Amino acid sequence: MPTELEELVGFIAHPNPQIRLVAIENLVPYSASQPAIFKTENLTPVKHLKFLIRDQPKIAEHALTILINLTADASVVEFVASDEKFLGIALGLLVDPKEPNANLLAMLLANMTKWDGLKSLMSRKQPAPESLHSDGLVLNQLMDLFVKGADGSYNKHADYDYLAYALADLSKHAEIRQFFLTQQEYDGVLPLNKIKVFTEHKSDIRRKGVASIIKNVAFDVPSHPKFLDEDQINILPYILLPIIGNEQYEEEEMLDMLPDLQLLPPDKQRDPDSNIIQTHVETLTLLTTTREGRDLMRNVKVYPVIRETHLRVEDDGVREACERLVNVIMADEAEDGAEKAVEGEDDDDNRIVEI
Repeated sequence: MPTELEELVGFIAHPNPQIRLVAIENLVPYSASQPAIFKTENLTPVKHLKFLIRDQPKIAEHALTILINLTADASVVEFVASDEKFLGIALGLLVDPKEPNANLLAMLLANMTKWDGLKSLMSRKQPAPESLHSDGLVLNQLMDLFVKGADGSYNKHADYDYLAYALADLSKHAEIRQFFLTQQEYDGVLPLNKIKVFTEHKSDIRRKGVASIIKNVAFDVPSHPKFLDEDQINILPYILLPIIGNEQYEEEEMLDMLPDLQLLPPDKQRDPDSNIIQTHVETLTLLTTTREGRDLMRNVKVYPVIRETHLRVEDDGVREACERLVNVIMADEAEDGAEKAVEGEDDDDNRIVEI
């Protein structure tokens, strides 16, 4: 016999919108504390919730919130993300410049991309709203939403910050890493160049997601010359600026540093999130896989920055990452093992992406 809560769940499919609203509004907290009530009858309540994202804005808001909570479960994620019709509806709503629940849709997409099957977004297309100035590829539309969301210029209801997490999960896949490194025909820009500017953004969600994207894409070793070339991606300033603070350096060290790192204001602060700093240091380590990368880091005095980071950031993960990087860039190139240390880290980090 169904419990009272399970009976209440049944009312989310009621034909009367007022009854649907009262039922779903009262069920939101239980989606986190008692998710099992939504998993009855072969996930029939979840099917109803997927339908309700097109309901009245308030009902849709609650349906999306519940779906976000429920998709913490891997089985529910696959059930939701593998539904092609639902995916198309959700993506269509996400790019609508007047969609009031766009941020919740971005959060749901961030959960859905944890299912590996969603790498199919690499080739998925849909019509782009004219005001987005994008093309038909869904990945490009997500990138443009993310960029325009930073200043609220596209949808007054949304900042699209959580797309950073969705794109970070997608960047675990080799084919999508190539997307970030490929100039797009419609605007002539490499997608990675669109997002690298957010490594110092005020939103910790953006910074964390973008740091993970950069790290994931850096696993593509053949692209490292492009990463380091000042005329292509030129990634080093965007990785180093978040991890440098207001510390003073010796003049001979400062003169050889990248121009972006010289003459910083006295109130310059490093990123307050130690996980983000660790991710950036690990990206630098990946970029030492080639001799050219190691030599460049020595020439532009990356070591003093890492030395001060190790000294000032009281976090074991950051300090261990700094030590691994220093072991590589300070090693004698005649010694064996410099590149092996990097290769080992690639193996571990390629399996687990922390966001």
